[in-house]
Amino acid sequence: MFEPHHYLKLPRMVAAKYYVGFVDGEAVCHMAASPRLEIGGMRACRMVVMPEWQGAGVGMRFLNEVCRLQFTDANKFADRTKAVYFHTSHPGLCAALRRDKRWIQVSQMMGGGHKGKSAQSCIASRKGKIITMNSQAAGYGGHQRAVQGFKMTKARADV
Repeated sequence: MFEPHHYLKLPRMVAAKYYVGFVDGEAVCHMAASPRLEIGGMRACRMVVMPEWQGAGVGMRFLNEVCRLQFTDANKFADRTKAVYFHTSHPGLCAALRRDKRWIQVSQMMGGGHKGKSAQSCIASRKGKIITMNSQAAGYGGHQRAVQGFKMTKARADV
């Protein structure tokens, strides 16, 4: 139900827990959180707020609550979670995250990545497998989507 409103068409995230927010029984927002234990954190992503609810503040409240939960027993990796990371390209959401004391901006890429380099990396990682990839179609990047990264730490989660 949320997929048509997300800009990426990707398979389900590995080891993710999915959250859906409801208002008066109506599903209005969605997000997933998956472990990134090699960096001591969780990754919150694939947030979708249904179009008729965008701009009402529901998405930011939902994001903050889901990320706060990652530091509690609701997350089986809570004892290993030092931060929750979230990336977005939505200018309004980026501005709201910068204003919110719970979030720290940690990265920004204001232009697209090199698609050719990414394609070569994809091909190299599949070497020896029976997978055929057209190097022109493979890879990520090459788009002009500005992506900004933010993190919430346990100390800031309840601000």
